[in-house]
Amino acid sequence: MKRMLFIYVWLVLSVSAKAEVATKDLSQHLQPTVFAVTMVMIHDVVNPPAASRFYTYCLLGAHEIVARHQQTVVSPTTFIRSLGQTNLETARADNYQIAALYCILETGRLILPSGYMLEDEEKKLLDQLRAEKYPEPIIQQSVGVAQEMAKKVLAYAAADNYRNLSARTRYRPSKADGFWYPTPPAYIEAIEPHWRIIRPMMIDSCSQFRPKPPVAFSKDTTSEFHKLAQEVYQIGNKLTDEQRFIASYWDCNPFAVNTSGHMSIGFKKISPGGHWMNITSLAATKAKLSFDNALMVQSLVAMTLMDAFISCWDEKYRSSRIRPETVINRYINVRWQPLLQTPPFPEYTSGHSVISTAVAELLTYLMGDNFSFTDNTEVIFELPERRFTSFRQAASEAAISRLYGGIHYRDAIENGQDQGRAIGEFVIERLKKAGIKPIF
Repeated sequence: MKRMLFIYVWLVLSVSAKAEVATKDLSQHLQPTVFAVTMVMIHDVVNPPAASRFYTYCLLGAHEIVARHQQTVVSPTTFIRSLGQTNLETARADNYQIAALYCILETGRLILPSGYMLEDEEKKLLDQLRAEKYPEPIIQQSVGVAQEMAKKVLAYAAADNYRNLSARTRYRPSKADGFWYPTPPAYIEAIEPHWRIIRPMMIDSCSQFRPKPPVAFSKDTTSEFHKLAQEVYQIGNKLTDEQRFIASYWDCNPFAVNTSGHMSIGFKKISPGGHWMNITSLAATKAKLSFDNALMVQSLVAMTLMDAFISCWDEKYRSSRIRPETVINRYINVRWQPLLQTPPFPEYTSGHSVISTAVAELLTYLMGDNFSFTDNTEVIFELPERRFTSFRQAASEAAISRLYGGIHYRDAIENGQDQGRAIGEFVIERLKKAGIKPIF
C-alpha cells in the first residue's frame, strides 16, 4: 500500500513539474535570441534599410505564433494589409514560447547572408531548454512548428520586391552642382538607391510621408543653403567633448573605413535600427514585460523601422542632396573633415532622425512618456552606458548627433524628425484600430 501511495505521489509531482516547466515564462531568452541575429548582421555588414527588413521578418513569424496561442496578443494579420490573405496557418505548438524563440533564429538562418552562423545559436538555445528540464518531445514538436512558420514567412518575404533590387538600372550619381556624390575615404557607391520599391508593412506607400522640400542648393554666400553649410563647418571646428561623445555614441555606421597610406581597414558596427532594437530589449527587461508582450513590442518596433527606412530612402534618392563634406571641401575649406565618416547615400532627410523619432513615438505610446532607461548598446564598441529619461529624449539626441558628426544639415534633421513623427503617429493609429493598447 505504501509503495502504491509513493508511486501515486511521484506521478502527481512529476506531472505537476512538467506542467510548471511547460508554462514557465521564457522572457530571459528573448533578448539574447534577437541579439544573436544582430551579431550576424554586424558580421555581414548589412546596410541599415536591409537590417530593418531582416529584423521584421525574423520577428514576424514569432509574433504570429504567440498571437495564435494567446488572445491578448494581436495578430499581425490585423494591421498588415499585405499579410491578410497570406497563409500562416501552423499546428499549435506544445510550447509556443519555445516555438517563437526558435522561429526567430530559424528565419534568420534562412534569410540572412550568413544565416548558417545561427545554427550554433539554435543548438545553444535547445541545450539551455534541456538544462531547464523541458521534455524532449515538447522541444521537438515546438521546433517543428517554428520551422514550418519560418518557411511561410520566407514565402511572404519573397514577394516584397527585395529580389528585384539587383535587376534595377544601376544608379549613377549626378555630377551636377548640388547633388550627392560618393565621399572619402572609400568613395563607396550609393547604398540601396531603389529601396523605395520594397513593400511596406503598415504605411500605405513609400511616398505617403514625403517631407518638406530641402533648402535649395546655392553657391551664393548669402543664401540659406550656405548658412546651413557654414553651421556644419563652424560646429565641426569647435565641438565640445560632450558633442563629440554624442556623435560617436550614435554613429552606428556599418560602413566605417579607416585608411593609413595605401591600407584600408573596415570596422563593423551595429546599424541604427539594431541600436533601437536593443534599446527595446532593455526597456522590456526593465519593465518586466511578459514574454508575449516583449516579443510583440520587438516585432512592432522592427516593422516601424522597416517602414521608416522605406519612407526615408524614398526621399533620399528623390532629392539626392549633396553632403556637407562635399560642399565644404569644394567651397569653404578643402582640408576640412567631419568628425564621423559620411555614409554612402544622399543627405536628405536624416535617417537617424526619421527612424529614431518614429520608433520613439511608438515606444512612448506602448510604454509611457517618462520611461527612463540605461542604454548599454555601445559597450561592445568600447563606449560607456548612457542614461535617458525617455525614448523621445534618446531620439532627439540621436537626431542632433548627425549635426555634431558633420554629416547632416539642420533642415535634414528637423524635417526628418517631422517625417518620423508623422510615420510614428500613423503606425500608432493603425495599431489602435487593431486593438493594441499601451502595455506599461
